[in-house]
Amino acid sequence: MIGIIDYGMGNLRSVQKAFEHVGAEATILQGPEQMNGTQHLVLPGVGAFADGMEHLRERGWIEPIHKFIETGRPFLGICLGMQLLFDGSEEDAPSADKLVKGLRVLPGKVVHFEPGKDEDTGRRLKVPHMGWNSINWSVDDPLLQNLDQGSAVYFVHGYYAVPEESPSDPLTCAISHHGDWFCASVWQGNIWATQFHPEKSQGVGLQMLSNFADL
Repeated sequence: MIGIIDYGMGNLRSVQKAFEHVGAEATILQGPEQMNGTQHLVLPGVGAFADGMEHLRERGWIEPIHKFIETGRPFLGICLGMQLLFDGSEEDAPSADKLVKGLRVLPGKVVHFEPGKDEDTGRRLKVPHMGWNSINWSVDDPLLQNLDQGSAVYFVHGYYAVPEESPSDPLTCAISHHGDWFCASVWQGNIWATQFHPEKSQGVGLQMLSNFADL
């Protein structure tokens, strides 16, 4: 059973339907008390970082998320759900040195795309980054099995995560380019997360969700 966390942020039904399309049983969890039997947990999301943390807190999800991850069962964050896993975010922060606190599951912070020009094309950089873009990777990530380098996925975001990388245990898996290279997905132990939306990425995204369901 794949549980999809409902905390009032994002179109959960589209994630559920995508899992069902690849033959996986998925249910939307309206509260932590419904987690019995959940073997995989998904944190999707669209919207502002501070709102996401507030909604998780109000609905009692923060401690259950930490406890689930500690069991070693597969966990997937999508878009805002990826960003919330980090230490904090510049979005809605009172100052550059005082971030909005995240779940602090992964080390690093979430930053805003800087306005300016694309270094390759010279065109004005559009923020938010919205639409199809290719990803590339150099690690053997189970989530990316049976996919081709340069596969296109669907993004909608004005902020992106900057992981604190360890040479012995890197977090970043896939990268994409929007003005500069940025982290498109991460993997650490039983935790996977994507800045893009697999459920909106057609065949490529469905393959990722199938890979996750098979973990």
